[in-house]
Amino acid sequence: MKKTSIALGALLAVVVPLAVQAQEVTLRLSHWVPPTISPASKGINPWAESVMAASDGRIKIQIFPAQQMGKAPDHYDMGAQGIVDLTYVNPGYTAGRFPIWALTEVPFMADDSVAAAQAIHEWYTEYGAQQEMGDVKFCFVHPHAPGAMHSQEKITSPADVKGKNIRPAHATMARFVSLLGGGPVQVPAPEVREALSKGTAEAVTFPWGAMYDFKLTDEVQQHLDMPFYLSTQVLLMNQASYDGLSDENKAVIDSHCTPEWSGKVAAGWAEDDMAAREQLMADPSQTFNTPTEEEVAAWREAATPLIDEWKKAVADKGGDADAILAAYMAALEKYDAAY
Repeated sequence: MKKTSIALGALLAVVVPLAVQAQEVTLRLSHWVPPTISPASKGINPWAESVMAASDGRIKIQIFPAQQMGKAPDHYDMGAQGIVDLTYVNPGYTAGRFPIWALTEVPFMADDSVAAAQAIHEWYTEYGAQQEMGDVKFCFVHPHAPGAMHSQEKITSPADVKGKNIRPAHATMARFVSLLGGGPVQVPAPEVREALSKGTAEAVTFPWGAMYDFKLTDEVQQHLDMPFYLSTQVLLMNQASYDGLSDENKAVIDSHCTPEWSGKVAAGWAEDDMAAREQLMADPSQTFNTPTEEEVAAWREAATPLIDEWKKAVADKGGDADAILAAYMAALEKYDAAY
């Protein structure tokens, strides 16, 4: 009997530490898009599923979609303050807060969202993440395929924007609309259809898939067919939530917060965007307008003041704008994503 007790004690001495190491945790992930559309179904959800599988079930991720936990512009603070553990953020929803990041919002910089996702991840984690998002853990970059201008009236040149109310994708695009003489109508993506149907906005800068995701095909039927801009979301993790993980669970998260994963999550969304474009082109109620070479040049020229404004904003915060811009362009070239 005594030998049995000794043997049982020895066994417990081995088992208990193992049980302590095998930390089980449930992480709350909040985002603001409908759960069935591409950003969630082809990006956020597969990432979360891979984390859970790679941890052998130790990490569980509970997803709260469609602004259940808070409005889209509040998501950065929700993550930083620990209201949720993981948060899906569009930095462009908070004008001026992330001046280095705003470079990714300047139109006509990148023409391949999958390659750009990897380039942006690599560049920003070196040149901006610690300075601007140092109170959270940076996980992945999630752009849609280059978006377009969708409008109720034909738009092919910068001059056509003057006098029109346009819902911009983010703060930089809002500034671009203002520079062109238009009026930016800044509402989160889930509220765009209402703005268009009520006449508050006459056009929107949106990815192709969003035309179906947000049921806009009856609201805007004119499409400027050119790679226009990127709106790049990020997935962030509350720093305390990350710090509280066991080493083995941290390793799982680290392996899913890489440029490679940014490319993976961007790929599914890009595929769906391009499929939506093809579907729209086959719809006789939709009109695609291809700008001339002169109009493309005019668009690009019209966007140049945005770079100068970006440089000033970064310099005002003490950043070396020229070096940061050069590094961004080098990253885009490295991944063959430059416009």
